[in-house]
Amino acid sequence: MKNKDTCEIYCYDEEKVNRIQRDLQTVDISSVAQMLKAMADENRAKITYALCQDVELCVCDIANIVGITVANTSHHLRTLHKQGVVKFRKEGKLAFYSLNDEHIKQIMMVALAPKKEANANV
Repeated sequence: MKNKDTCEIYCYDEEKVNRIQRDLQTVDISSVAQMLKAMADENRAKITYALCQDVELCVCDIANIVGITVANTSHHLRTLHKQGVVKFRKEGKLAFYSLNDEHIKQIMMVALAPKKEANANV
């Protein structure tokens, strides 16, 4: 039985393939994949979303928003920081986190858009 979602014959547009392969070599896809992978965990996605809603939040705020322990929150924030999703600053004994740049917020909002549209149409 043949799949309907695949080509029935093997052929490709050599010019198009070569052009896109050359372009692919000029971008850092690995970093993008690592960043998206970091945000793919549900708790880290919630943390990222929370940081889209306010300029800056302390670890305790984030833990309460997401509903996990401060230790677990810190672990997730370290992962997000390592992948360049968030940045932090210390103020006395408090650690405040914010998104590393506006593009992270745009990625999150674009990712949520289809779900919001689907819910609006129900």
